Amino acid sequence: MSLSDPISDMLTRIRNGLMVNKQSVSCPHSQLKESVLEVLRREGYIRAFSKEKVRDGIHSIKIELKYHEGASVIQNIKRYSKPGRRVYNSALDLPKVCNGLGISVVSTSQGIMTDHDARSKGIGGEVMCQVF
Repeated sequence: MSLSDPISDMLTRIRNGLMVNKQSVSCPHSQLKESVLEVLRREGYIRAFSKEKVRDGIHSIKIELKYHEGASVIQNIKRYSKPGRRVYNSALDLPKVCNGLGISVVSTSQGIMTDHDARSKGIGGEVMCQVF
């Protein structure tokens, strides 16, 4: 089965897992998803993630969700740039999520990073998703 938007699929799996208080969710592996998850882990929105082998040549990613005092750390996670409508911003025009309390995950020429990092480096890119 092929997906038209694998990043959106991963975010939906995370959102659905948080709604039913699951400890972990899994999704098909890709290098782009791994980069996005590394940003979420580094910023403290997920506990960890690991690559697991399903069978020869097929891998999945197990994402460990993070909770604080019974409530999920992620309050809102949504796809910003979509396959039908790509959103690119310069460093000065990168959106702030909840006045800087949340993050935007940005795909730049120097890799996947948060909007804070992209602004400090002075580079823009595609705003992939927003997390609060």
